[in-house]
Amino acid sequence: MTILEVKPQDKRLVKLFLDAHKLINQQDPNWICPLDKDIEAVFDPKQNPAHSHGECTRWVLLDDTGKPIGRVAAFVNEHTKWLSNKQATGGLGFFDCIDNQEAANCLFDTCRRWLEARGIQAMDGPINFGERDRWWGLLVEGFHPPNYQQNYNPPYYRRLFEAYGFQNYFEQYTYGRPVGSVNDALHARANRIFSNEAYRFEKLNKKKLDSYVHAFTQVYNQSFAVIEDVPPLSEAETYTLMRSIMPIIDERLVWFAFYRDTPIGMMVMLPEVNELFKHLHGKFNFWAKLKFMYYKMNMRRYCKRMTGLVFGIVPRFQGRGIDAALISCIESEALKPTFPYEWVELNWIGDFNPPMRRIVEDMDFKVHKKHITYRKIFDPNIPFERHPIRTFERRNSSNKK
Repeated sequence: MTILEVKPQDKRLVKLFLDAHKLINQQDPNWICPLDKDIEAVFDPKQNPAHSHGECTRWVLLDDTGKPIGRVAAFVNEHTKWLSNKQATGGLGFFDCIDNQEAANCLFDTCRRWLEARGIQAMDGPINFGERDRWWGLLVEGFHPPNYQQNYNPPYYRRLFEAYGFQNYFEQYTYGRPVGSVNDALHARANRIFSNEAYRFEKLNKKKLDSYVHAFTQVYNQSFAVIEDVPPLSEAETYTLMRSIMPIIDERLVWFAFYRDTPIGMMVMLPEVNELFKHLHGKFNFWAKLKFMYYKMNMRRYCKRMTGLVFGIVPRFQGRGIDAALISCIESEALKPTFPYEWVELNWIGDFNPPMRRIVEDMDFKVHKKHITYRKIFDPNIPFERHPIRTFERRNSSNKK
């Protein structure tokens, strides 16, 4: 076996790095090939702002014939290496490997040596060099088709990680349920809110996007920014975010809640674009874009899943039934004959976040997939501790991680 560092200018090794994931997963009927451009964006300083406060590199593992049998990347993020950690912690991600512990250990050891040379004492994996909302965690249960930018891997990866000494730092639950399956109790809670004239619920109107930027920013900052890991958004950042997802937004899936014209909650869901990207086989060249446009024009036929992007309620209004009212707004759209979606999933929620888990379970969501974020502490004399649990006093009201 030979392990080679992948330099950006070496197009052959970049291709082998991308091919490793495809070769190992291509026989799995539930696997959906990620877009090559999305993977490459992580390693491009022009596209990934994490490069401004960290560094990363990657490797590909070849067998004696030059065929890729594994890959991995390692990261140091100066903004997060001490965050909630008692030791400097780096990251390992984009791991793929044949079912061979020796090969896996070679990849893990390479990351460890690179991280130790930079003063790092532990590594989490598999994680992303950037935000937690993508490429985070090892899939261990619920081997269903992945959502867009969600990790998917063979079941034996868990054995490879744990045999090397990785420990379960936290579990990530992706909740899902069929559309139209909420219970009578939830509808009763929603109706109590609807009967109060002080509350108002609005469906997004793309033609009036600017009018929702303030509402999104206010709800986000009051329900997300109280969490230690999440910085607040400016209205300019919100506008950029909303413009970026505008091509795939379905207005029926985006709702805002107001109390006497003050924004207090929102639920933003998107069509699950992996339902369309699965036809592109990882490419997004000219011909792939034409194919994507065809499937997008026929989304009602090809896209049956939707995914929660953001769900938040400002702390003062938690526990009043706003969550039930928001989900009921979308359920009312589902009663219409033109509504194509049959299944809904939310972004993952950590096992360290019991308040948010209770909220979504009260809305009849069940755990559909489970990922694990593992941690390997290099010094065996340092005791391992799991991710701290968030409590109700934290007033978390989002399914952002």
